[in-house]
Amino acid sequence: MKTFLLASGNKHKAEEFKELFHGQLIVNASPGTLEVDETGKTFTENALLKAKAYFEVYKVPTLADDSGLILDAFPELLGVRSARFEPELKDYSQKCDRILDLYREKNPPTRNAYFVCVLCFYFSQEEYYFFEGRVHGTIGEKISGVDGFGYDPIFIPERKENDGATLAELPVWKNEFSHRAKASRTALAFFQQSKDLSV
Repeated sequence: MKTFLLASGNKHKAEEFKELFHGQLIVNASPGTLEVDETGKTFTENALLKAKAYFEVYKVPTLADDSGLILDAFPELLGVRSARFEPELKDYSQKCDRILDLYREKNPPTRNAYFVCVLCFYFSQEEYYFFEGRVHGTIGEKISGVDGFGYDPIFIPERKENDGATLAELPVWKNEFSHRAKASRTALAFFQQSKDLSV
């Protein structure tokens, strides 16, 4: 069974990946947190930067993810800078409020948006793999829900129920259909099918 060091000291995120991989890939939180300068212009570049940095320190296969929210009306606002948006704001509820204020002020013709997650599995300088997942939806008009984190409380994913629920109100749905869940499912299928990298 393949074991990876998560390029993060976040134990909660490591537990989330363990659930997403259904115990068929082992993901351990890093014993320490490295300060990685995320200078990439894409999620793929930043995931690679993080995975490589942790590999070079701990000398074991690593898993890094980079994710963010893309707003169709304001494509340059978040993206790879999603976590660094308005750094003077203390928490994500304030960041969400700022985004909702922007929509009210600008009243753009679309509220469409999507989350992106790119996973990088790094084995060596010559061997690493990327997997991407996306979930499409719209930006709501208010903060709603307490089960998510980040921008989940203002993001309404596309679902057949079409009930206006945000990701922060849909923990069970999110575990199966989120951008991170989709990327993880693709990665797991790849490793299961690869003879050299079978789990």
